[in-house]
Amino acid sequence: MAARRALKAVLVDLSGTLHIEDAAVPGAQEALKRLRSASVVVRFVTNTTKESKRDLLERLKKLEFDISEDEIFTSLTAARSLVEQKQVRPMLLVDDRALPDFNGIQTSDPNAVVVGLAPERFHYQILNQAFRLLLDGAPLIAIHKARYYKRKDGLALGPGPFVTALEYATDIKATVVGKPEKTFFLEALRGTGCEPEETVMIGDDCRDDVGGAQNVGMLGILVKTGKYRAGDEEKINPPPYLTCESFPHAVDHILQHLLSTVM
Repeated sequence: MAARRALKAVLVDLSGTLHIEDAAVPGAQEALKRLRSASVVVRFVTNTTKESKRDLLERLKKLEFDISEDEIFTSLTAARSLVEQKQVRPMLLVDDRALPDFNGIQTSDPNAVVVGLAPERFHYQILNQAFRLLLDGAPLIAIHKARYYKRKDGLALGPGPFVTALEYATDIKATVVGKPEKTFFLEALRGTGCEPEETVMIGDDCRDDVGGAQNVGMLGILVKTGKYRAGDEEKINPPPYLTCESFPHAVDHILQHLLSTVM
């Protein structure tokens, strides 16, 4: 890993870190204000595929978070960019609320399969249709491969198990665009003037948020909200730079220990 530099940027996960569905993590709004008062760039990075960026921003504003659309980088954004780059017509296995992020993309007579979190579409007939497209040579694009995520009623399956089922059945490997892919974190920093070695990532997913960030040279802070389960910090090597109770505690640590410090 490259030598660390003074902290210049903070990447913040959304679901499970700042909020869980329509409930904010206690103290998160005020903690974000405190973080913004420091001389760091703040960006919000999310693997959510349940809703468009516009709907996500509306949800965050209702929860009284001071966040602008250009500060949010989503795996849907990354997936759309890849679809355009490959010039394919995707079969979109995504929630209806995520479809606006693919406006203008040609989807008739599909020759690619894009998988997000789509509970209403994860049934035999549609998965079998995707399976046949893949057998005919269509590429498989996974918006992300999270195993599970946190809802108000408990943990729920993510898209990862369904992507893996299609990989297993077709003997092909999906192209993954969201966290923990290195390109995702680098794209999130694009235009900030900040390097990975000047960045810390805060999230509730040990592998995708913290492990992915640390693999690209960032520091990773794991919070015990959202999908966190006891012992998660032992699932990656090296372990998280820090594991703490919640986003407000992570902000406290950053303000007290990481600013103006060259590591």
